[in-house]
Amino acid sequence: MAGLRRSFGDKVVLDGIGFDVPRGTIFSLLGPNGAGKTTVVRILSTLIGADAGDIWIMGRDLAADPDGVRGAIGVTGQYSAIDGLLTGAENLRMMADLHHVGRAAGRRRAAELLERFDLAEAAGKPAATYSGGMRRRLDLAMTLIGEPRLIFLDEPTTGLDPRSRRTTWEIIRELVAAGVTIFLTTQYLEEADQLADRIALLDRGRIVAEGTARELKRMVPGGHVRLRFAEAGDLRRAADVLGGVSRAEDELTLHVPGDGGVRSLRLLLAALDAESIEVVDLSIHTPDLDDVFLALTGRPKENAR
Repeated sequence: MAGLRRSFGDKVVLDGIGFDVPRGTIFSLLGPNGAGKTTVVRILSTLIGADAGDIWIMGRDLAADPDGVRGAIGVTGQYSAIDGLLTGAENLRMMADLHHVGRAAGRRRAAELLERFDLAEAAGKPAATYSGGMRRRLDLAMTLIGEPRLIFLDEPTTGLDPRSRRTTWEIIRELVAAGVTIFLTTQYLEEADQLADRIALLDRGRIVAEGTARELKRMVPGGHVRLRFAEAGDLRRAADVLGGVSRAEDELTLHVPGDGGVRSLRLLLAALDAESIEVVDLSIHTPDLDDVFLALTGRPKENAR
């Protein structure tokens, strides 16, 4: 995708953005409130049109073949598409009918998904009686009825408790292991850190950074290597050899600024080894995505929606 633009009246929401999402990976789009994340999802899932852009999805030109794109994707939005008056099984069978799956095949597929998402025991109960985590699992199961190869997940774990959120993470990982591509927007930076193969940060209609979580963390200062020594003499000698470090003598530790990359670690350890200074423990500390978000957008993580 390249050059994606969208305005609402005089307000430019997307200002020529672009990115590539390899098949069978998880791509996460982050950004503050109003950055345009949901607009991106709505465009790519054919719900609204773009003002400009060259967009290809699963080998199909979105502008020329929107029906083909719809047949290849699934969407789980911020708000549940479940009918609370229907049972879990009935919701799935209804979705199978909408996908023109045969009656027998639809029932089989529904039963498989109810089992897979740990909803079999509640299959005959009205969805209105489900917990938040159960409703989210049912919503995702409904998305999978058509066996899409690309799934858009727009803030899929908002409002879930930690256990339900981690269950959803496990399901997402299982889908990707089976070859499904996931496009994820989330307000939880930890979620993107845990799941995404690549992350793009959208702010004021533009992509301000893109890369793996590790690459993004290296873009902001604050990383260091923590070294612990057995004796105060080793600590002082190491501080003299390395220079520019901060020390905590009561803990016998040094903090050495750096990104923790393999090359810099080799050089650091070689310098200590050349002086026969033994390190008891080594750990690498890098900025987290909260730090990246604040540094690149100037806004705290609470607005990362």
